[in-house]
Amino acid sequence: MTEAAVCPVPHENRTHPLGAPAGFEEAISNGPVKMIWPNGVEAWVVSSYAGVRQVLSDQRFSANKEGAPEMRTEGEQILGVPQPGNMNVMDGEEHLRLRRPLSRAFMVKRLNEMRPRIQEIVDEHLDAMERGGAPADLVSSLCLPVPSLVIAELLGVPAEHQELFQATAREMFGKNGSKAEYEAKAAELGEVLAKVVVEKKASGATDDMIGLMVNDTDFDMDELLMLAIGLLAAGHETTSNFFGLFTLTLFEHPDQLAVLKHDPSRADVIVEEMLRYTIGKLGGAGLARKAVEDVEVDGVTIRAGDWVTVSFHANLDETLCPRAGELDLERKAVSHLGFGFGPHQCLGANLARAELQILLRSLFTRFPDVRPAIPVAEMDFREDMITYGAAAIPVEW
Repeated sequence: MTEAAVCPVPHENRTHPLGAPAGFEEAISNGPVKMIWPNGVEAWVVSSYAGVRQVLSDQRFSANKEGAPEMRTEGEQILGVPQPGNMNVMDGEEHLRLRRPLSRAFMVKRLNEMRPRIQEIVDEHLDAMERGGAPADLVSSLCLPVPSLVIAELLGVPAEHQELFQATAREMFGKNGSKAEYEAKAAELGEVLAKVVVEKKASGATDDMIGLMVNDTDFDMDELLMLAIGLLAAGHETTSNFFGLFTLTLFEHPDQLAVLKHDPSRADVIVEEMLRYTIGKLGGAGLARKAVEDVEVDGVTIRAGDWVTVSFHANLDETLCPRAGELDLERKAVSHLGFGFGPHQCLGANLARAELQILLRSLFTRFPDVRPAIPVAEMDFREDMITYGAAAIPVEW
């Protein structure tokens, strides 16, 4: 077995805002490597396609993240310790008990029924952007508000709390925020959600996600609130960042943007390639797991008790598709890792797909000549957040 060297995790200092951190690709080029995270925890980084799938699906790797490597230098865990409703850090039947009932709300049939409403929300925001005139900020005009409204409607939460959803997400996914600050925002959002839960219980309704959880499951109040907070925050945070990064990637690849404009009806396949390439190109490491027994991954023995993080640079693995390092919107969809893999694969993947397809198709149909108002390399990016994305995307048309 080979031994891996210990080196620092290069989370920042990207040579291009849409590329991997400086030195990262070189560090992982020879297979699993040990890196030291900002909070001082040492962890293996696995970045091959087969290796990432193994780590994320093998029950010998636990999702319990207490003491895990993370971005926060002070090492404060925000959502790393098992707690009622936090299914992201649970394994086995404990995890499935929470996940199974929620899967019904994210079924393709249910989400296809939502597509007309998603289109309405997108159109309303594009109308407002057009009325406001150029230049406009794509993040505040479209990227953030649309996913916030969609996930709120799916859960059955009043949209007027949108700013609170976003503030809670900022604390949850921020690198510099403290656990106390997150808990304060979560408590504030919890008060709002508790009222919604009481109303759903009184009505007996099951036509939205909170109603389903309240009236058709055995979840207790603590579990309900944590699940709702997690879904609200993650439901808009990831999709808004994906859409912003997709748009910037297309600006940087005008030949591929032309492919989308030529046939926007292929948005479903195009979104899969954008997910594969964009997330893979950013590289970096995340999604920590802990080995509960010795496991061999990519020729390296990972010992029981070792931490492992996976890198979605695996999306650029040549075993996944030919010319994996290139963006090709005419490529057939492949089984990328943009939404993770295994039992913890993103619960809202189909919702995100629907939103991203509608957003991409609608933006470039309504504004076919939309373009960045300043060079992409000069834009501000959210290096203070675990979920990387653009802080603002000034555009004109």
